[in-house]
Amino acid sequence: MIDEVISANPAQVDQYRKGKKTVAAFFVGQVMKASKGQANPALLNELVTKKLDS
Repeated sequence: MIDEVISANPAQVDQYRKGKKTVAAFFVGQVMKASKGQANPALLNELVTKKLDS
């Protein structure tokens, strides 16, 4: 799900990589929405940040 959300939002990925780290919360929210609230937000935040930084 994380990969799907990241690939569907290239503009936000670009913002994140240019230094706007708060955009990570947008991705966490989108994945939470996709998982219907079932995902662990703290773990998601960590995973999203790792994906975006790689």
